[in-house]
Amino acid sequence: MSGTSSPEAVKKLLENMQSDLRALSLECKKKFPPVKEAAESGIIKVKTIAARNTEILAALKENSSEVVQPFLMGCGTKEPKITQLCLAAIQRLMSHEVVSETAAGNIINMLWQLMENSLEELKLLQTVLVLLTTNTVVHDEALSKAIVLCFRLHFTKDNITNNTAAATVRQVVTVVFERMVAEDERHRDIIEQPILVQGNSNRRSVSTLKPCAKDAYMLFQDLCQLVNADAPYWLVGMTEMTRTFGLELLESVLNDFPQVFLQHQEFSFLLKERVCPLVIKLFSPNIKFRQGSSTSSSPAPVEKPYFPICMRLLRVVSVLIKQFYSLLVTECEIFLSLLVKFLDADKPQWLRAVAVESIHRFCVQPQLLRSFCQSYDMKQHSTKVFRDIVNALGSFIQSLFLVPPTGNPATSNQAGNNNLGGSVSAPANSGMVGIGGGVTLLPAFEYRGTWIPILTITVQGSAKATYLEMLDKVEPPTIPEGYAMSVAFHCLLDLVRGITSMIEGELGEVETECQTTTEEASSPTQSSEQQDLQSTSDQMDKEIVSRAVWEEMVNACWCGLLAALSLLLDASTDEAATENILKAELTMAALCGRLGLVTSRDAFITAICKGSLPPHYALTVLNTTTAATLSNKSYSVQGQSVMMISPSSESHQQVVAVGQPLAVQPQGTVMLTSKNIQCMRTLLNLAHCHGAVLGTSWQLVLATLQHLVWILGLKPSSGGALKPGRAVEGPSTVLTTAVMTDLPVISNILSRLFESSQYLDDVSLHHLINALCSLSLEAMDMAYGNNKEPSLFAVAKLLETGLVNMHRIEILWRPLTGHLLEVCQHPNSRMREWGAEALTSLIKAGLTFNHDPPLSQNQRLQLLLLNPLKEMSNINHPDIRLKQLECVLQILQSQGDSLGPGWPLVLGVMGAIRNDQGESLIRTAFQCLQLVVTDFLPTMPCTCLQIVVDVAGSFGLHNQELNISLTSIGLLWNISDYFFQRGETIEKELNKEEAAQQKQAEEKGVVLNRPFHPAPPFDCLWLCLYAKLGELCVDPRPAVRKSAGQTLFSTIGAHGTLLQHSTWHTVIWKVLFHLLDRVRESSTTADKEKIESGGGNILIHHSRDTAEKQWAETWVLTLAGVARIFNTRRYLLQPLGDFSRAWDVLLDHIQSAALSKNNEVSLAALKSFQEILQIVSPVRDSDKPETPPVVNVPVPVLIGPISGMSRPFVRTDSIGERLGRYSSSEPPIVTDELEDLNLWWAAWNTWYRIGSESTKPPVTFDKLTFIPSQPFLTALIQIFPALYQHIKTGFNMDDLQKLGVILHSAISVPISSDASPFILPSYTEAVLTSLQEAVLTALDVLQKAICVGPENMQIMYPAIFDQLLAFVEFSCKPPQYGQLETKHIANAKYNQIQLFAPAEWVALNYVPFAERSLEVVVDLYQKTACHKAVVNEKVLQYIIKTLRVPLSLKYSCPSESTWKLAVSSLLKVLSIGLPVARQHASSGKFDSMWPELANTFEDFLFTKRDADIVCEAALMAVIVKFF
Repeated sequence: MSGTSSPEAVKKLLENMQSDLRALSLECKKKFPPVKEAAESGIIKVKTIAARNTEILAALKENSSEVVQPFLMGCGTKEPKITQLCLAAIQRLMSHEVVSETAAGNIINMLWQLMENSLEELKLLQTVLVLLTTNTVVHDEALSKAIVLCFRLHFTKDNITNNTAAATVRQVVTVVFERMVAEDERHRDIIEQPILVQGNSNRRSVSTLKPCAKDAYMLFQDLCQLVNADAPYWLVGMTEMTRTFGLELLESVLNDFPQVFLQHQEFSFLLKERVCPLVIKLFSPNIKFRQGSSTSSSPAPVEKPYFPICMRLLRVVSVLIKQFYSLLVTECEIFLSLLVKFLDADKPQWLRAVAVESIHRFCVQPQLLRSFCQSYDMKQHSTKVFRDIVNALGSFIQSLFLVPPTGNPATSNQAGNNNLGGSVSAPANSGMVGIGGGVTLLPAFEYRGTWIPILTITVQGSAKATYLEMLDKVEPPTIPEGYAMSVAFHCLLDLVRGITSMIEGELGEVETECQTTTEEASSPTQSSEQQDLQSTSDQMDKEIVSRAVWEEMVNACWCGLLAALSLLLDASTDEAATENILKAELTMAALCGRLGLVTSRDAFITAICKGSLPPHYALTVLNTTTAATLSNKSYSVQGQSVMMISPSSESHQQVVAVGQPLAVQPQGTVMLTSKNIQCMRTLLNLAHCHGAVLGTSWQLVLATLQHLVWILGLKPSSGGALKPGRAVEGPSTVLTTAVMTDLPVISNILSRLFESSQYLDDVSLHHLINALCSLSLEAMDMAYGNNKEPSLFAVAKLLETGLVNMHRIEILWRPLTGHLLEVCQHPNSRMREWGAEALTSLIKAGLTFNHDPPLSQNQRLQLLLLNPLKEMSNINHPDIRLKQLECVLQILQSQGDSLGPGWPLVLGVMGAIRNDQGESLIRTAFQCLQLVVTDFLPTMPCTCLQIVVDVAGSFGLHNQELNISLTSIGLLWNISDYFFQRGETIEKELNKEEAAQQKQAEEKGVVLNRPFHPAPPFDCLWLCLYAKLGELCVDPRPAVRKSAGQTLFSTIGAHGTLLQHSTWHTVIWKVLFHLLDRVRESSTTADKEKIESGGGNILIHHSRDTAEKQWAETWVLTLAGVARIFNTRRYLLQPLGDFSRAWDVLLDHIQSAALSKNNEVSLAALKSFQEILQIVSPVRDSDKPETPPVVNVPVPVLIGPISGMSRPFVRTDSIGERLGRYSSSEPPIVTDELEDLNLWWAAWNTWYRIGSESTKPPVTFDKLTFIPSQPFLTALIQIFPALYQHIKTGFNMDDLQKLGVILHSAISVPISSDASPFILPSYTEAVLTSLQEAVLTALDVLQKAICVGPENMQIMYPAIFDQLLAFVEFSCKPPQYGQLETKHIANAKYNQIQLFAPAEWVALNYVPFAERSLEVVVDLYQKTACHKAVVNEKVLQYIIKTLRVPLSLKYSCPSESTWKLAVSSLLKVLSIGLPVARQHASSGKFDSMWPELANTFEDFLFTKRDADIVCEAALMAVIVKFF
């Protein structure tokens, strides 16, 4: 504007005007004088205006009528040159806006005349355009006249004029509406207030409209009239009008000025009342028309569809729906329904093509689709428009396959040539490409013989139509093959992309808002709390409304989409198309998942799954559950039936793999195509990116993947990853190179899929785990009853999922491990091997994972992790148990130091190994135990030590491997050593634990129950150890018994002093005596049958070749051990309350052992008896050793005085103090002397019972008769002297009688002929046997005791003489042992002959013994002749009487030394005895002696034999001298 009003521009305008007027004047000079005059006066007028006015332009405008007049007159001349000059001048004036309304009216009238005269038509149009565009002075009739003028010029015969006029009309119409928009803009502030008041009832009234708006209204109304073939109201003078042009103008106005119609009720009314009915009316031929009647392009018959009209109508409809949907809800419903109908198969191809193009325009506008859904689908009793559109597209696509278009569908040439004259030709990459003389086909869909090419028609997401833009075409175009299919295909893709991105965007916003609200709500201020609550509830309401819309949209469209996409997927032969279809299905599945629409989600997933597998593959999970809906031929969605086409079996895809189906009985092989692999990748992608929304459909996804993995021959490797492996049986899997290179990628994606499970929320993770578990259960069912390779996919992936979710392992541990434990019990070895592999890997990973808080502070989690390891102990399969134990070994090696509260579980696993579970298992378990004992005792809680003892003991009892049993006993020794070294620490910790448990028990009101209660906890630990060793002492295997026995007694000997004093009571009664009872019972009932060998090639010594003999050894060892403890620990035992009872029990055991019919046992019993009798009575301080005696054990541990300990003990009643109490110089508790005597008398009674029982001759004799051995009898008699020292004060005549009986019986026992060479003296010497020595020693001890004893003891002398004299008689008359026949050996001369005599029993040579006894008699008599008792009891008489026998026999004695000794002995006795006899002559005590003496002499002197006179003479001399 500034350009035309500047002084220079004005000056130039004035100059131009003047020159124009001059030129006009010049031209009209001759022909048109009036015009010339007018021109000249015009020049003057211009000059005057210029001279008088400062505002020249304004003045010119005021006088414009006059200024323009000469030019108008010039135009009136109809002279071309003049007319052109005038029009140019008028245009110049217009362009400077110096034309008034009146002048403009005059100009238009002049132009009209020119138009009617068909003069300067193009110049006219130009002038009108300049007039209307440069200013707004033209209104009402003038404006309508100008517009009519343009219209009329449009219908001239001249093409150029025609087209120029058409363009001008379009521009003018636009100008009219632009003026209105500008006018609204100017009055915007004023309009805004009264807009609400505009509720006038007469909507046709235009009185309320401003000038420009009124013009626009009138123009638009008349356009409607004209298109409807009615007379216009305002455009007066119209002679002709075409519907196509009218529709184009309507469309451009609606498209370019939607705000006019939306802001002004009058215009809205026009839309509703005029435009919509008009469109519906014009559509009627298309609706009624059915394919089959001849299609003519003539515009005359209305009943047939006419392409130009129809196409423009669809364009108008598109604009109406897009721009005025909110105003025309009902009308749009009709339009959309019509569009859907146009897709029907009985409509012309071109109509279907333009209809699908129109629909495509909506499909790229998700917000518009959302509005459809809200306005129609979500309203009751309304057409489900959105659903119908989608279903119609689906049906349309199906119809294209079912009803192939005319022409040969299978040729690619046709497709190429039929293209739209280059305007929609397919780009080079999808057209025909020659490669090495061959021809590659276009990308296409192929289904049951119908081949439809895929054309590249538009960029994704934009709806660029082809046929809707053909405004110049009158004839219906030829639609190239595949065009409609391609558009429909893009409709589907854009629809899916649009609604999914829209809904997901909105969902994201809602979630973000919720998150923000939650964060704000977590710290609300007091004042804003109410406000927050309000906004939260508003937000929730908004979300509920939005969610309802989203769900409805998905519910409305999913069936149709799925039907169409599934069909297209099946038909697609192009990788890119397949990719797009799969992407659409994937995004829909993900969206349904996010919205929680399970049925639709599962349906889409099922479709992808089916696409992944070979055709007709029998996968149960896809043919049940949600998939059942889709497997029928058709299904109904809200009343509309959608046809489902089953997949075609013939595949035109490249086969990339051949493999076996995963089935119980695989029938043949199945083939995988590249499309299957593509689908599989989509499936993996879906699971990887959208796992959180899959929920229960994980089942579908994983089942499919499992089958694919199986067909491809992928097998699990460590950690659960799948690697390509060869097929185990059946025809090998055949893979092409293409798929071989893909396999590692697929394997990697599979692993990443399960790795990404760490990002799933807890619920989704549970869905995944549940799906894997149920998949695994199916695989387990399939693997029952056969040993074929099972599918390990689920187990491997459970492992992978567990490993990556260690940070929240608690939430999935129970279902995960619970299932794997089931797998571990499966009969198929490969299946359970993997179950165990997965389970143990998870446990190890769980223990090594860096948990927060760490496991050391989270005992519950640690126990949770270890529990499945314990549960594995309930499984009987050895391979599983081996895995379990290997896992324990690895845990110990890596985590042993930090097991803490997990120790009982780990130890329990080792202890759960049973005897029948095979050597290798036991060996592995034992290896674990050895590691524990050697390395981990110090790190485990002290409360677990008892379990270690139990477990070690249980291994001792295993009879599979002797070495293990023996080594376990060694471990028990090591454990005891550990207890000893760390005693104080262990005791402290156990006491603390005991106190805590006691408190808990009291709170719960229960009694604390533990073994050996109420002994202190540390003592209980020792007692458990002793009890375990005790059990091993009665093991069936002799070596174990021996080792256990030695260890038990060594342990008690070495470490027993650590026990509390009171605990010894338990040791004696519960451990030692209990053990003795069991050993005695087993020994007495042991089998006497001979054992040939000790397993393998080991020969058994004859002394151990029966079970009885082997048990005898055990009995010996046990009894000796107990006796030793009684001996060495008597100072501890005696203060116990019931020591005397214990003593009696021990004596009873010694007695029963001594009386057993086994020489080894009986002899050992006596040795034990000897041992306990060597005890010094602990009465005097001086007798007490400074330290307890050193115990004779295999591993000697000297319990020295406290100063010798390696570390000081400072606690009260600590172990050290207890040690000190027994080892310091403090005097022990003095026991009651009387009680002590009772103990010895009990021992005497036992000795007597053993002696009388063992030496009593049996009633009958046979080969098996048991006769005590000489060593036994010797030992028995040797006990007496020691025993006598303790009982001598109370030893009386009765006891002496008893002793005499035993001595006599013992000396009478014969020996076995086998043993005689070892017992009897050598041939050359005649000496005493050990037994005889012992007997004499016993009597010697007795007589010495009597000698120094009190007076009352001396009455025992006669009894001793009696006993000795009885022995003297044996020289001539050996004793008889019951009824047993024996061979006697008189002297050494013929020993040799008689030794090997047939008799089994041999009597001893009693001569030396008798002679020795005689010497003792003489000796004793010499000392005691004067004793009262000796005198009173006529001892001398008995001596003489005894000697009478050998003296009378003389040479008939078994040994001739006997009577010689008898003579000398008699002389010695008489030399002492006769003076005593004379002394007591008066008492008469010797009266009977004399006759006896006389008889003796007589028998000696007057024997039958008269030999050896010298001897007799000597004797006679003595007698004479004596008398």
